[in-house]
Amino acid sequence: MKEMLKKIGPFKWEIPRHGKMRVPGIVYGSEEIIKDVEDGALQQVANAATLPGVVKASMAMPDIHYGYGLPIGGVIATDWNEGIVSPGGVGFDINCGVRLIRSNLTLKDLEGKKEKLLNALFRKIPTGVGSTGKLKLSPAELREVLAEGSHWAVRKGFGRKEDLENTESQGRLPWANPLEVSTRALERGKNQLGTLGSGNHFAEVQVVEEIYDEKTAGEFGLEAGSITLMIHTGSRGLGHQVATDFLVVMERALARYKIWLPDKQLACAPVQSREGERYLGAMASAANFAWANRQIIMHWAREAFREVLGLTYEDLGLELIYDHAHNIVKKEEHLVDGRKLTLAVHRKGATRAFPPEHPELPVRYRKTGQPVIIPGDMGRYSYLLVGTPRAMEETFGSSCHGAGRVMSRHRAIKAARGRSIERELRNEGILVKSASRRTVMEEMPEAYKDVSLVVESIEGAGISRKVARMRPLLVIKG
Repeated sequence: MKEMLKKIGPFKWEIPRHGKMRVPGIVYGSEEIIKDVEDGALQQVANAATLPGVVKASMAMPDIHYGYGLPIGGVIATDWNEGIVSPGGVGFDINCGVRLIRSNLTLKDLEGKKEKLLNALFRKIPTGVGSTGKLKLSPAELREVLAEGSHWAVRKGFGRKEDLENTESQGRLPWANPLEVSTRALERGKNQLGTLGSGNHFAEVQVVEEIYDEKTAGEFGLEAGSITLMIHTGSRGLGHQVATDFLVVMERALARYKIWLPDKQLACAPVQSREGERYLGAMASAANFAWANRQIIMHWAREAFREVLGLTYEDLGLELIYDHAHNIVKKEEHLVDGRKLTLAVHRKGATRAFPPEHPELPVRYRKTGQPVIIPGDMGRYSYLLVGTPRAMEETFGSSCHGAGRVMSRHRAIKAARGRSIERELRNEGILVKSASRRTVMEEMPEAYKDVSLVVESIEGAGISRKVARMRPLLVIKG
């Protein structure tokens, strides 16, 4: 498949239409990134281009790597009225996402208190595989969470109303239908609200190391040397079960709707079918759970800062810059070949990057464009960017979501044997605490691409523009 790639821009490559592809494939990345992309991931880009109702192109961001059905970093949009919806185009961790919080703090405020703050965060935020939280919800309460998302959390005292303004979709998809979420999914999720989970999920205290755009950074309340907090997690077992349940439903529906697929992992159904409607209702419910989850974790992190530093919430200034989703399908309007279409935009390991003046943005970001948060690995850095008009023109207003793995978890564990990753990071000034030593090995920095190369490609392609770079100080891992 790689031999078919045609370079059509400094950071843009095309997989020409062939076979049953309805549209071309487009992959973003520098030559250095493209040379390491697996053929299997490129084949998945081409496979998605065969889906009924797909428009413009099947795309992949520079953090592309092999996934289930659609590659991680994949973006596809299908016609809302004539196209399909595919759980494989969203992923298992529905609304895995990230939020970035600014503060009034500097490094000096953390002197002599880093270890204590790390322990307080670890104590407040349940982590690890199968971790359960401090909230025990009845079935009725859990359905309220699935319907209301972050609004439920704020209503219950976990945060402030202004947090909702700075969350994608205000932390709630109104077309959620909790009745489409299975009993098994509810059972898996009932005790996991307010938990971080494991794998690449984290809570990270960072310092702003470099500012690229002082004016925009100032709009976000950031300056060099200030402290930030980043939270990355999703819908946990509930979202995974929703995806599992509906992959079965969709596979059974293929024959009914006479849909041919090159890969059954892309199992799908028309958006306007009963199966499509049911999945969208369940998917939105899981997305709402994820937004409530991150909202509650942020609230508990604020408590940890207040207790350790002895400052009021006003003095801490821990204000949400933005929260956006990575694995989701959204109903959006876009111009395609000069026509305004209503689309089902699938972003899997990709995020929105809406430009200035977009009506869905909070008023405070109408001039700057949407904040785009791109986490790196726990040993290097993360970036804050903003969306651009070109993203709207080329990628349905989409950007990448992170660094992207270059090692499987098995390979990473093998490479970490005989080493203490925690000690190596401590020597770099980064303190890590995890529920499992295995997770730290799986998530070692070398397991990921250098996120600066990914960001270079995104900015070079004109899809997002750099604002600031943050360096990790304290890391909580599952």
